[in-house]
Amino acid sequence: MQGFLNAVERTGNRLPDPAVLFVLLLMLVLFASYLFSGIDFGLTDPRDGKALAVKNMLAPENFTVFVSGLVGNFTAFPPLGVVLVSLLGIGVAEHAGFINAGLRAMLSVTAKSLLTPMVITVAILSHAASDSGYVLVIPLGGVIFYAMGRHPLAGIAAAFAGVSGGFSATFIPTSLEPMLTGITQSAVNILDPSLALNTLNNYFFTAASALLLISVGWFLTDKVVEPRLLASAPVDGDTKDLPKLEALTSTERSALWQAFLAMLIGLGVLIAFALQAGSAWRAPDGSATAAAAPLMRSIVPFIFFFFLLPGLIYGYRVGTFKSHRDVIQGMSKSMGTMAYYIVLAFFIAQFIAAFNQSNLGVLLALEGAAWLREAGLHAKVTIVGLIFLTAGINILIGSASAKWALLAPVFVPMFMQLGISPDLTQAAYRVGDSTTNIITPLMPYFPLVVVFCQRYVKSSGVGTLVALMLPYSISFLILWSLFLLGYWSLGLPLGTGASYVYPA
Repeated sequence: MQGFLNAVERTGNRLPDPAVLFVLLLMLVLFASYLFSGIDFGLTDPRDGKALAVKNMLAPENFTVFVSGLVGNFTAFPPLGVVLVSLLGIGVAEHAGFINAGLRAMLSVTAKSLLTPMVITVAILSHAASDSGYVLVIPLGGVIFYAMGRHPLAGIAAAFAGVSGGFSATFIPTSLEPMLTGITQSAVNILDPSLALNTLNNYFFTAASALLLISVGWFLTDKVVEPRLLASAPVDGDTKDLPKLEALTSTERSALWQAFLAMLIGLGVLIAFALQAGSAWRAPDGSATAAAAPLMRSIVPFIFFFFLLPGLIYGYRVGTFKSHRDVIQGMSKSMGTMAYYIVLAFFIAQFIAAFNQSNLGVLLALEGAAWLREAGLHAKVTIVGLIFLTAGINILIGSASAKWALLAPVFVPMFMQLGISPDLTQAAYRVGDSTTNIITPLMPYFPLVVVFCQRYVKSSGVGTLVALMLPYSISFLILWSLFLLGYWSLGLPLGTGASYVYPA
């Protein structure tokens, strides 16, 4: 196992940084557009009904247009604004301590028999707070298991499975929703600029998936992982130096309830206004869930306000916020964590723009769709193939946005040509993207989780953690894939305004 992991790590380390990877891909697109320009492929462009022709992006007139649009490509990149706006509100709630207190409250009132599902549930809910689940929920999982007389590594494993293995499962819409949907929208525009996706196009599926992963993770932790740990990995850490699960103070508890109450009141007021006939939140046809409805187009601002309001109340109530400068500091801190993403988004935007303008995306979609039709594969087999391909690539390229920006321009249009909707393609990607996070040492937080394990079992290493998480990874990959197929077969809604078939 150690030799295999070392080989994977060496291979992954040879890959360039994702930002540089997209620079290389951009150069490849420019060169490929030169090679394939002027060739008659005998294909019809579905966007205008004319013969498909690849545009040479290195030709002076085309290259000049591309360079002059660099800034516009970046600022118009769909995921950029929506992610940053979402994180402004989340940053305030996190800086105030509201999210931390909420997670501690949930864990502190849990019965021993329900400890495992509660830890996994809290881990899944922590997705709303960006990466805080890695540095907060995972070590707390070990602390609370140890305090309850259970093996602490089982608590770490359960929390890690929820935070990272179930990364795309969610009860609460997070910044991941607009990020992935924005990239999917860019890929959709290659073939059909008129098709608008809803930000919550996968929400019903991912919420149902959370229930699946909590159940599977509960069984694996209590029946497979913990019995093995009790038999082979005795706790030998210095227990007096172990982190403690601090109880909420009376002030924190009172502030938490007030913040939650404000959040519920805000949600209730919004629902009351949206339910009114002729409400300004509805589309012209009266629908509140259509993509054109102001209610649906305001999902990102709602995420901003629904974290901002309780964050402000909690912060001022407990004293973390003493003036408006502390609030701005929370927003600034959250923006600081996005510095790398902004750099990455610049190069992704240029790659996608060149890919679209050259018509290479349409060419790959049409040729790939033709090959898949000739292969005669069932649509469900095709979807499962995308899931497993994504899971494999995820071992070497961990970034969800970078990986989807790489795959979406090819697979979304290709599957659209096969009659598979972008909503379903994105859902399949999310399954594959989550399940192998917990077994790759190349995941940025993987070494940190190893350190958490070493607090309790000194001999813990990379191989220890991989062996610990392998049952979750394999089970999640297989069962979640089958769950998507069953969900599809029953025709259950994937999300708001979503469909299975293109055109809908």
